[in-house]
Amino acid sequence: QVQLVESGGGSVPAGGSLRLSCVVADAPIGLYCMGWFRQAPGMEREGVATVDSDGSTGYVDSVKGRFTISRDNAKNALYLQMDSLKPEDTALYSCAADIRIPFGAFCHQRSTWTYWGQGTQVTVSS
Repeated sequence: QVQLVESGGGSVPAGGSLRLSCVVADAPIGLYCMGWFRQAPGMEREGVATVDSDGSTGYVDSVKGRFTISRDNAKNALYLQMDSLKPEDTALYSCAADIRIPFGAFCHQRSTWTYWGQGTQVTVSS
């Protein structure tokens, strides 16, 4: 069973930073599309950042220049470095994997993700 476990969330003031981690069991993340998503109360879930099997990354416009997605294939872990946080970044952040096919590409264009973590809460105060 593929499992994803996030950590690193918390409460920070505007302008602060957080680094989220996602440890994945039973799937080599280097072969697949991996992504970070977020959902605020009353809002739809949105994709934040993705990384392809070749290392290519994609970001939603609202976080470009502030967030960085990365992975460590040896540790089978995915990360999201979040800098210059804004109150509107407040949300439950989840990592996800799409393991339908290996060597995932154009991950930012995908609408279906097969495995999800439980999420970690990020709260940014004014």
